[in-house]
Amino acid sequence: MGRLEGKVAVITGAAGGMGREAALLFCAEGARVCVADVDRQGGEETAAGAGDAFFFEVDVADSSSVEAMYAATADRFGGIDVLYNNAGIAPGDDASILETDPGAWDRVQAVNTRGVYLCCKHGIPHLLERGGGSVINVASFVALLGAATSQISYTASKGAVLAMTRELGVQFARRGVRVNALCPGPVETPLLLAIWGDDPAAAQRRLVHIPMGRLAQPREIVNAALFLASDESSYVNAATFVVDGGISSAYVTPEESG
Repeated sequence: MGRLEGKVAVITGAAGGMGREAALLFCAEGARVCVADVDRQGGEETAAGAGDAFFFEVDVADSSSVEAMYAATADRFGGIDVLYNNAGIAPGDDASILETDPGAWDRVQAVNTRGVYLCCKHGIPHLLERGGGSVINVASFVALLGAATSQISYTASKGAVLAMTRELGVQFARRGVRVNALCPGPVETPLLLAIWGDDPAAAQRRLVHIPMGRLAQPREIVNAALFLASDESSYVNAATFVVDGGISSAYVTPEESG
């Protein structure tokens, strides 16, 4: 029996990267999954390869779209047990506060902050109908640490997700709903690689701060999400679950491996 046997999960941002890995792993562990994303082609490819899954095209910044996503999942599978709020953006025009204009700020906040707010607002009632469940909000290690290579709107949005998660975890704990924030370090995904581009210096500028000396692979983060989604984490709530290769504990990192 899989670790998520009998559970229904909604995973946003599941057309690629960590979201796709999550859909594949969750299905392999027995879950039935709504693969939700604005990217229809990528989302349909994920759903086709995942198992007991279907694709739903969603704009997480739109309230009615999010409501429809959950309604379609509940109608198809009979209820919802896990919300994995993974969708997020970090466009190239999100930079230092001195350079980021209000439009760029708003674009990031709409998806990363408003999106998590809407997914929790409309998703938690479905968990309450089941007598409880697990909410996993994807924040980031940048919510815990400052960086001179700033993406101010992205950083602020992930800090908001962290604070929102704590409050929801406390609010709904006695009603059977656990809400936790997953804080990945840098992960080798198309989103991050697009930010760094083809600049080796940009990569090295950041890699030197990672004690393990490398980026995480998506599955390494998703394994933590699997734990949070499963009943194995039944006493983990309102937590900041950090999977960052040691970045947030580092002052001076090793000069070489071995």
